[in-house]
This record gives sequence, C-alpha cells and structure tokens, in this order.
Amino acid sequence: MQRADILKNTLSRMQHIDAPNQILGRSQTIGCVAVEITQRCNLDCSLCYLSDHSQSVKDIPIAEVYRRLDQVVEHYGTGVNVQITGGDPTLRKHKELIKIVAYAASIGLYPALFTNGIAATRSLLEKLANAGLKDIAFHVDSTQKRTGFDTEKQLNEIRAEYIERARGLGLMVIFNTTIHTDNFHELPEILTFFRDNADVIGLASFNLQADTGRGEWGSREEIISHETVKRTIEKVAGKNLPWDAVRVGHSECHSYLPTLVANKNIFPVVEDKKLVGEFLRDFSELTTGKFKNRRELVKSALKAVLKKPDWWVRALQYAIYQSNNLGKHLFIAKGDVQKLTFFIQNFMDADGLNQDRVHACSFMVMTADGPVSMCEHNANRDDYILKPLTVQNEKGQTEFYEPLPAKKARSKCSSTQLLDTVEID
Repeated sequence: MQRADILKNTLSRMQHIDAPNQILGRSQTIGCVAVEITQRCNLDCSLCYLSDHSQSVKDIPIAEVYRRLDQVVEHYGTGVNVQITGGDPTLRKHKELIKIVAYAASIGLYPALFTNGIAATRSLLEKLANAGLKDIAFHVDSTQKRTGFDTEKQLNEIRAEYIERARGLGLMVIFNTTIHTDNFHELPEILTFFRDNADVIGLASFNLQADTGRGEWGSREEIISHETVKRTIEKVAGKNLPWDAVRVGHSECHSYLPTLVANKNIFPVVEDKKLVGEFLRDFSELTTGKFKNRRELVKSALKAVLKKPDWWVRALQYAIYQSNNLGKHLFIAKGDVQKLTFFIQNFMDADGLNQDRVHACSFMVMTADGPVSMCEHNANRDDYILKPLTVQNEKGQTEFYEPLPAKKARSKCSSTQLLDTVEID
C-alpha cells in the first residue's frame, strides 16, 4: 500500500476527533508501534502491565520478531517509530537484540529500545547505536522498588548514570515515568531534573497510573489526571503552555508539547494551532518515511520552506518571535538552546476501556495477528502472549512455538532474578 493511502486510512479512522493540527493522518501514519521481544523482566513493579504468566513465557522466535517488524511496514509504511520492548528487551540474548534493531533499521523503521536500564550497559548501547538504534527510553520511577532508592529525588542518581551511558552516541534519550498517588508531589523535582539535563534528554514521557495488568496497586486517585500533570509542568515552567497547539491521537489519551530550554527556562516551540494546521496542510510531503534520519528531515524542511515564498515572511516572523521570547536567556545561554518534549500518556484501566479511544489509538502493539491498541492489548495480554505459533525460521524451516513450558510455574520478578541468563558484554 502506498504511503498516501495509509495516511488516508489513518485520517479516516481519526475523523470523529479530527482537527487541522492533528498529526496522525497528515504527517504520520501512526504514533508508534511496540514490538515485544520478550515477556521477562528483572523488576517487580507496584504498577505493571505484564501478565502473571509473563515470567514463564518463552521468547518468541527471532523470525517471528522479524515478521512483526515487516507487518509494521505493511500496515503503516516506513519511517515509523517502533518500540523494541518487553518485559525488558535487554533480557533477550544481546546478539539477538542487536540483530533485531539492525533489521528494523534496515527496513526503514526508527527503532527505540525501551528498558529499565539495569542491563543496558554503555557497551551494549554503543553496539545498538551502530546497528541503527535511534532512541533509548529509560523507565525509572518509584514503582520499581529499587533497593536503596525510596524517592524520585534519590532515583535521579540512577537517571544521571543512565544519561552518561548514552551521552555522545547520537541517540535521543527518553525517560518514562509512571505518575502515581505516592510520587505526584515529587513531580516538580522530576521535571526540574529533566529540564536541567535537556542537553541529553530529548523527551520526558509521563504515564498516568492505571490498573492495566499485574501489580499491587490499582486505579489512580483523583489527584492524578491529565490536567493536574499539565498544571504542574506549567508551574515548573513558570507560564501557561499551549497543550492543544499540536495534536497526536485522541485528546483524552495523549498530550504532546515540544519546548525549548534556554538558561534552564522552558519555552513552547509553537503556540498557534492554526499555524500548525496550515504547516501540515502545506508541507504534507515532509514525512519521515522519505528520509534516512531526522537531520535529513530538518534539512529538507528548510529547503521546502525556501521553495514556498508565502512562508518566508512567516518563517522570519517566527524566528523574530522566538528570539524575543527567549530574550535575555538566549544571550545568557550563549545561543545554546535545547529541545525537550513533554508527553503525557493517559492509559485506560483494563476494566474501563473506551472503544472510541481504542478505535483512535495512536500507540499500537504488533501481535501475531496484526496491530492492537496498547490499552486493549494490556487488558487482554494472555490472549496474545499465550497463543501457540507456527513460525518459519531463518532457514525456511517450520517451527512450532509453545509459549509456556510443559511444567509452567507462575513466579514474580525480582531485581536479581534472571540476570544470570543475560548475555552480559
């Protein structure tokens, strides 16, 4: 299917919530697609999206992983952000993990590794970057019960260590943080850390507490909401922020805010949603599927603007506005401006799925039978991970994959369990 047809299908799916500044269906065919390469994990989190069976489920064959990556391209085209995830994907043999990332990059996808970071060594990240990894997403928060780290402030020590592991590798560094009842009051501390390290961190994603699967905690209290998290970010920024300027998917599911950081001050990249809509209308050809990397995309965007005189004045006005907006902070920072995007994900409880939101989902999981909404997948995880498969291996031979061993045993994860099975560099 041609990319134009895929975009048309996406836009049709989004019609009931469509807006001119909606990215999906205009510049992106989908927000992202997760490909789970293992169900195993080396933490036992208070909030967990895995199944009680996950720890016993055998890793799906690498040939099946390749097939699911091919399915991402078939359904959504090239240039799609694909999450290599799990469980924790670093518990898979590292040679296989590197092959998986390399394959994803080779077929035109943007692979990101989603991990708690425990086994994501500098050596491994170097190899993955060389294989084509684009983003590294570290999940660190107080739901993980890491020994000796009781608060989010204390966990900044781990976050800082992970930043150094990834520094200089050409990877966009993402931090995923679960916002729950017990750490909401620490959100300003977390935000300040991300702001102060925006020279390396490119995106801060906040996942609101939800009862999605296994775990000790259930649904969140009223203090945790889309609005309360937005207001807290604004408090740290010291200003109101244009959360509706750019739309990605359903407004009840996601909020996306690209910002600039200069002299430890936060400024929105764009505030005018009409301008965003007109840009998407006039530059629909600027889709990542056509480019090898984001740098090439930016260069192409500049060239495209130069070819459209109607946008010259707008581009100049925007540059002047941002220069005045950043003002003295741009001078004090000696022109050193970083980009930091805030992303809020409002996952649904497993027993409270809204089919309108599921239908408009921008965050899919590629299963053996095709793409499924992440919230729907988490609500019915066993239906997908316990399904036996017939797989064609790399030699063209037929293999039968049985997820659970003959004598399965349910067991919880621990911070030390399974580490002896990891192929350490």
